[in-house]
Amino acid sequence: MKKKTLFLFVMVPGLMFAQPKRKAVEAPLYKDAKAPIEARVKDLVKRMTLQEKVSQMQDLSFSEFADGKKIDEDKMNKRLKSLSYGVFEGMGLSVEEYAQAINTIQHYMVEKTRLGIPVFTSSEALHGCVHGGATIYPQAIALGSTFNPSLVNAMVKMITPELKAQGSNQVLSPDLDLARELRWGRVEETYGEDPYLTSRMGVAFVKGFKEGDIVCTPKHFVAHGSPAGGLNLATVAGGERELRSIYLKPFEAVIKEAQPMSIMNAYSSYDRVPVAASHHILTDILRNDLGFNGYVYSDWASVQMLYNFHYTAKDSANAALQAVKAGLDLEVWSDCYGTLDSLVQSGALPVKYIDTAVARILRAKFVIGLFENPYPDLELLKTSIHTPQSVQLALDIARESIVLMKNENSLLPFKSNVKSLAVIGPSADQVQFGDYTWTGDNKNGVTPLQGLRALVGNSVSLNYARGCDIHTQNKSGIAEAVAAAQKSDAAVIFVGSQSASSGHKFPNATSGEGYDLTDLTLTGAQEDLIKAVQATGKPVVVVLVAGKPFAMPWVKKNIPAIITQWYPGEQGGTAIAEVLFGKTNPSGKLNVSFPQSVGHLPVYYNHYPSDKGYYHKPGSVDTLGRDYVFSSPDALWAFGSGLSYTTFKYNDMKVSKTSFTEKENCHIEIAVSNTGYMDGKEVVQLYVRDKVSSVETPVKELKRFEKVFIKKGGTVKVAFDLPISELALYNADMRKVVEPGEYELQVGTSDNILLQTTITVK
Repeated sequence: MKKKTLFLFVMVPGLMFAQPKRKAVEAPLYKDAKAPIEARVKDLVKRMTLQEKVSQMQDLSFSEFADGKKIDEDKMNKRLKSLSYGVFEGMGLSVEEYAQAINTIQHYMVEKTRLGIPVFTSSEALHGCVHGGATIYPQAIALGSTFNPSLVNAMVKMITPELKAQGSNQVLSPDLDLARELRWGRVEETYGEDPYLTSRMGVAFVKGFKEGDIVCTPKHFVAHGSPAGGLNLATVAGGERELRSIYLKPFEAVIKEAQPMSIMNAYSSYDRVPVAASHHILTDILRNDLGFNGYVYSDWASVQMLYNFHYTAKDSANAALQAVKAGLDLEVWSDCYGTLDSLVQSGALPVKYIDTAVARILRAKFVIGLFENPYPDLELLKTSIHTPQSVQLALDIARESIVLMKNENSLLPFKSNVKSLAVIGPSADQVQFGDYTWTGDNKNGVTPLQGLRALVGNSVSLNYARGCDIHTQNKSGIAEAVAAAQKSDAAVIFVGSQSASSGHKFPNATSGEGYDLTDLTLTGAQEDLIKAVQATGKPVVVVLVAGKPFAMPWVKKNIPAIITQWYPGEQGGTAIAEVLFGKTNPSGKLNVSFPQSVGHLPVYYNHYPSDKGYYHKPGSVDTLGRDYVFSSPDALWAFGSGLSYTTFKYNDMKVSKTSFTEKENCHIEIAVSNTGYMDGKEVVQLYVRDKVSSVETPVKELKRFEKVFIKKGGTVKVAFDLPISELALYNADMRKVVEPGEYELQVGTSDNILLQTTITVK
């Protein structure tokens, strides 16, 4: 006992004075911002439990632990149980409310979970941040009609500070679907019907956000824009050649040039296989062929739809198994992935699938610096939301998106002899922002009537009458509209559609997600309104304010001036007033062809040679014909068309040479002169036609375009470089090849070629 006591007595002082210094606890490698990203990913994944991995493959919604417009922290604690998740969303909140919610959730993720993994915070941003108070830009279809990718790039750079202020680091945009089924309600979310135009807009969009460390999620991969019958989510028919030649092109360009870190799968099935369960689409094509190295984010509840909509899975576990094996990494708005841990434990799912998916999600979080900067920049809320600069840009885009489709006898712009103007129609004094916006209230934008009042002041008397609704057959207001026209020198009628918006109540929607049409004539009594006003004999202008084309053959034949104004954002009223009175020269071009009727669908310009009839003896109501007995198969207005208040002359087209090999570039120069009396912008469009090919190819395909400003009396030279490799097709053996032969280069619009020449590929 004494020895033991003595031993302790001797040792304690030794411990007190001779104990070596403890080593400082080193931070885990994954928290080292200077370490290689792949090393950080590998380090973090090996530290995670199966439950922590599975939670990274799932989402959280503000609605799960909301107390009004704030987070209930007791609900949050009970729901999260110290686990970090993949993504968090808060639809329906204002910018300030979402910022506070994100601040709360990120502090929980970083400080109260074992590994401190921050969460992606998503927002919609097709044409502006979708949270209340943010700037509302023209809808995507309007962006497409500008034919000006630089405006799209400028827009997303202006949206970025609004997102940063609220702490949002992922946008579920852009929509790279093609508008090839016009009954579909989501046409407005697209950039139009053409793969090349959509590619250029998509690349500009993703690059702009990437510079601000915002994760873009291009959607809907793939072919979602051609649903059977025009019904949202319906199956899409097509083969491998159609898939690769048409639908994949925008995604291929965006992945190659902008390298997005996320992709959203389509709800729908392609060739009867649901995309959410298609290994061929999500892995073989997306990753192996296109080189995508980000993560796949499910469209909302698309995994669950495998067993309750498509019926290719028997239950939620089977749906999760199919989706994960296909290559779908993160499930949103359904809870099938909650079964993944049991699937792994039972041996039904090898854990390598979980590790791969989680690594993809974490890699994206590391790439944007989310671990180093997880919180909102609340100070930006004071300076970056709805700034004068963002409002000005919204106006600039609205101006360039307006398409003048008819202008008989130069009715427009209105001259000084118009001392009184009837302003008529259901959209004359109503903002139309389109889907994925946070409001539809006039107080948040400029209506056409407000824009006209501000522009003309007391110089022109404005006589307003609503006339009718957008959706009902009620004609009781038409008499008032006729009276307004009769006492005016001219009339302008605003007709079109009205969209719903996710997370908000929008009654009477005739467009938007899930609002599809069986008929494309103007809804309700709108055409009756136009006919009644036209019957007064006064000069009439019709302005279509819409998210998709409508069939308006009577309007085209009988109304002297017609304008399309796709949903124009908060400054739309100012922009259309400027165009009507000549303060702005319209420069938009149609990015979607208009049909004569729903029976004429499809009407996209890049059809195959055999698609528009064999007999070429079009009929009419009075004279029967063939192919259609009572009509031609042509579009009412074609892709690429659009008038100006000035005139342009295409003088010359030169090519660097006339014979090429597959590895060469063709250099093309076009001289364009402004021969009118007003400065203006023109979209120079280059199309290519493969004259003879082993499989059918489109009658023409847009390959290049450029929007140029030309002063009156001036001439500009536009130059394009076209790699011959871009003339490739998928032959009968599904090999991508450039076939030797003649190719016609065409300059003009899809229905009005002004210059052409032929080159040969050896």
